[in-house]
Amino acid sequence: MPTTSSIRLLLVEDHAMVAEAIGLALGRAPGIEVVAQAGTVAAALAAAARRRPDVVVLDRRLPDGDGVEAISRFAAVAPGARVLVLTGEASASVAARVVEAGGAGLLVKSSRLEELESAVREVAAGGVVFAPGLLPGVLDRLTGRVRSPGAALTARERETLRLLAEGASTDEIGARLGVARNTARNHVQHVLEKLGARSKLEAVAVARREGLLD
Repeated sequence: MPTTSSIRLLLVEDHAMVAEAIGLALGRAPGIEVVAQAGTVAAALAAAARRRPDVVVLDRRLPDGDGVEAISRFAAVAPGARVLVLTGEASASVAARVVEAGGAGLLVKSSRLEELESAVREVAAGGVVFAPGLLPGVLDRLTGRVRSPGAALTARERETLRLLAEGASTDEIGARLGVARNTARNHVQHVLEKLGARSKLEAVAVARREGLLD
């Protein structure tokens, strides 16, 4: 909850033009003060510790890490700061990750600036905000009614999935993992089955949609 009349906001976005547009729009909004901007997780954490924002508007993909994974670190350096994540593509799986990490919401970057401003105010007031259509899926995942497609993947299968996303062949996967070709082929098949995919390409597409490769 803000402790002053203005909402102190930290904007974390690595694309200069996007950061400038959002910063100008929110900076002009009554009762919102953009106290700092940053383009990396490291710079954002330093700024958060120094400026103690009420709200952090956080890009999901940053040069030095995944914004969702950084949420708990903001709580450590700036207690009370609430994190609103911005992403290019949103899914219920990613939104559930945001909630589990302690975030206050998730919006897509295609949202109107008026929607972002409203979300900042809602989050600052203690509420939560999610892009339209995500909340039912988030609740299903958090209550266990629906499992994330990636929940059943083993550590080795996750490694296999990452290699598939890099375009590696089955032989290359075997070499990179240090296993026989048949073993690598089994890993690939298990990944496809668990993600409900019919091809390697579809498996990678499902994984990206569900936030398994970030």
